[in-house]
Amino acid sequence: MKRLFINIKELLQVREANILKVSGKDMKVLPSLKNAFLLVEGDTIAAYGTMGSADTKNADEVIDATGKTILPTWCDSHTHLVYAGNREQEFVDRINGLTYEEIANKGGGILNSAKTLQQTLEEELYEQSRKRLENVMKLGTGAIEIKSGYGLTAEAEIKMLNIIKKLKENYPATIKSTFLGAHAVPENYKNNKDGYVQKVIDEILPEVGKSKLADYIDVFCEKGYFSVADMEAILEAAKTHGLTPKVHVNQFNAIGGIQAAVKHRALTVDHLEVMPDEDIEALKNTGTMPVGLPLCSYFLSIPYAPGRKLIEAGLPFVLATDYNPGSSPSGNMNQVVAAACIKMKLTPAEAINAATINGAHAMGVSRTHGSITKGKKANIILTKEIPSYGFLPYDFGNNNIDKVMINGEFVS
Repeated sequence: MKRLFINIKELLQVREANILKVSGKDMKVLPSLKNAFLLVEGDTIAAYGTMGSADTKNADEVIDATGKTILPTWCDSHTHLVYAGNREQEFVDRINGLTYEEIANKGGGILNSAKTLQQTLEEELYEQSRKRLENVMKLGTGAIEIKSGYGLTAEAEIKMLNIIKKLKENYPATIKSTFLGAHAVPENYKNNKDGYVQKVIDEILPEVGKSKLADYIDVFCEKGYFSVADMEAILEAAKTHGLTPKVHVNQFNAIGGIQAAVKHRALTVDHLEVMPDEDIEALKNTGTMPVGLPLCSYFLSIPYAPGRKLIEAGLPFVLATDYNPGSSPSGNMNQVVAAACIKMKLTPAEAINAATINGAHAMGVSRTHGSITKGKKANIILTKEIPSYGFLPYDFGNNNIDKVMINGEFVS
């Protein structure tokens, strides 16, 4: 099947195959073609160029994109999309003055989600997760990372990872899975955190490794959760199972997690709401990418990751949703891009780069996703008629997507 898009007002993120991420001042550049065409053959981008060189005779379907923009689908590199129920009561509790830590101390937070998930049948959990995935695909997400971490037992963590595997098998979106057994200390280990860390290392991690259900390993490195030493022990153990680190650090406190993550060659460090200068310095000249999660900051009313400062330091920067029931109950990457422009002071070009090519690199798929490049997957967003791509974050409260294509097929 050959589909030809013609009269595209602007074709965004047009790049050569050797560009896998962008950093620093290069993030301000968003290569594009105006009055363009795009040819999709099967599930692949076959050709593109200006309309003067378009061949309209050999296409099976011609789609007129007059007044519309095409860009690659969003690549959401940090989500907890598989969860059970919701935590709306905690939302009300925060409005009434309770802090995230106080809610956790009274049995809420991650432990609340873990209890609910453990009691939810796998079939029901899949149904809830499937609906969320379908919704974010309609909102333009074509590649997504999904973490475990709301199980906190071997059985429940494997249940989550099996659901992620089933979603991979049943949907065209590219899905990467992450084992986050060290998300919180379970209630029955409340006074024995070291015992739980050892359980993750000795019991749960080997089962995850044997099953080949995870691509990455994650740890919530934060005061009241897991220390830097805990994180290092888990990451060291994960190496024998071939799991690359992608870790939660610096959400509420800077405790040395960045330096440890770099030492263990983490692909990403995520959250970064608290980011002293020495932690920014530690990321320079490394392969570790900083990831900002602005919807979490918005929902919890906490500081935003210093995206502007990280980019000006010459670093790459990634944007993701942190889709989860407690601190970011939204998987809408369009809102992420808008929030990054409004609150992190990124330009629209920087935000789109952070949410496409850099997001793809942050989950190891930038050779096939994240840009309009010959040979890459035909994962595209066709906008409605808009004046320019800057209108997407500007008009943040409205849906400006006309159609989404993933693997060469339109999402219905």
